[in-house]
Amino acid sequence: MSEIPIGLLFGLKKLDAYVRERPLPVPNNPSTPSSQKEVFSSQLMKCHKNLLVAILASALTSILTDSSQAEETPPNIIIILSDDQAWTDYGFMGHKVIKTPHLDKLAEKSIVYERGYVASPLCRPSLASILTGKQPFEHCISGNDVNGLNRRAELDVPLRKAFHQHPTFVKELVKQGYLAHQSGKWWEGHFSAGGFTHGMTHGDPKRGGRHGDIGLKIGRNGMEPVTDFIDMAIEKKKPFLVWYAPFLPHTPHNPPKRLLDKYTEPDRAKDVAKYYAMCDWFDETCGTLLNHLDRKEISENTLVLYICDNGWAATSSNSNDPHQKLWGRYAQRSKGSPFENGIRTPIMVSWPKKLQAKKSQHFAHAIDFFPTVLAATRAKALIELKGVNLLDEAAVAKRKKIFGVCHAIHNMNPGNSDETLKYLWSIEGDWKLMLRYPGKDTTGYRNVHIWDKNPVRLYNLKNDPAEKNELSAKHPEIVTKMQASIEAWHKVQ
Repeated sequence: MSEIPIGLLFGLKKLDAYVRERPLPVPNNPSTPSSQKEVFSSQLMKCHKNLLVAILASALTSILTDSSQAEETPPNIIIILSDDQAWTDYGFMGHKVIKTPHLDKLAEKSIVYERGYVASPLCRPSLASILTGKQPFEHCISGNDVNGLNRRAELDVPLRKAFHQHPTFVKELVKQGYLAHQSGKWWEGHFSAGGFTHGMTHGDPKRGGRHGDIGLKIGRNGMEPVTDFIDMAIEKKKPFLVWYAPFLPHTPHNPPKRLLDKYTEPDRAKDVAKYYAMCDWFDETCGTLLNHLDRKEISENTLVLYICDNGWAATSSNSNDPHQKLWGRYAQRSKGSPFENGIRTPIMVSWPKKLQAKKSQHFAHAIDFFPTVLAATRAKALIELKGVNLLDEAAVAKRKKIFGVCHAIHNMNPGNSDETLKYLWSIEGDWKLMLRYPGKDTTGYRNVHIWDKNPVRLYNLKNDPAEKNELSAKHPEIVTKMQASIEAWHKVQ
């Protein structure tokens, strides 16, 4: 606690002396008995004393409150992002094979939002929404490239320039004196363009820069850049932000042999075994990061937010789908699609100093990260944020529906994202509705969506989490209601 300012004590002492030396006048009526004058004078002195006590109590309360607020250390912030991982594929989410002991341990110290969702089922727009708290049609990054491989670097320049005009939680924290480190996936040029004070990605297309370059080595080639940054921030006594977005479990699926051997079985497809091992490898890197916080004794006042950018599933896991023959890189209805294996992710919020661990069935969304970080650091938003502070359980509980989009994967029109729109979707309660759109799709990635001819799709996620039974014909009234809600949320141009 700070000491009471000497000026305040001196002022109170002077006031007390003034009251003693100059008591308020008593009645000077000759007819007033002397005893009554003494009583009146005594009462006045008592009032002065009560006033002094009240002033002192109020001053002390103010000082203690201000001191407590001033001395409360701002939390460190860790953002952990998985890359291409299905929402089911964690130990704490009930997977029976994949081992994720370090993330399981984090879950034990977190509010785990099991019904978390991303704004887009694709890396670049998904990350952009996490950073800005905006939907892809608002920040105008709806795909990974403007026109596939054509003039890729050239067309990215104005796109990035426009994107960097949007506020992000990185920029807001740096304004408050935070140090901020970028590692892993990063599409938007040099790390400093995104507001980071430190980082790995150079973003220079002449040196192979596109979506992370050197930054993509994090995790796969060790964690020293991140742990060294944390040590430096501690030494400088600065609060810090870590953006840890490794290229894991993303392809190439080349896990260490010890992990691949762990998941290889005669009746398990090789692409599945490799993917499982990659999930395990990613978990190990998270353990290195989280254990470093423990060793430095800073875990209690560190806010850790976890999310995956989009889902994924191995090609062989969808072999019974007749449409799988159109696409060989991964399973249909996963990455790049609005099905649950594309858009759903657990979202974890851990802050041991402030939060009690629990599991929640309320919705959480990628656009919630920005308001959550601002709330944790007591910063004020300079723009209207439509997400919810995930630290505020009452606010989270009030949200009854969520929305998202899906666009063409490798082409976009930054001036009109609806030109490449493939789906709008919403979830309300147990019901999920997807609306199909004929957005322009100019690359081979069109085969991720081209098979779907249904104008609408309705699923009951409670009864059918794998989305096998399409129910729009059986519940037209639900379709009508939810379609009106979606179209009110975003009016397609």
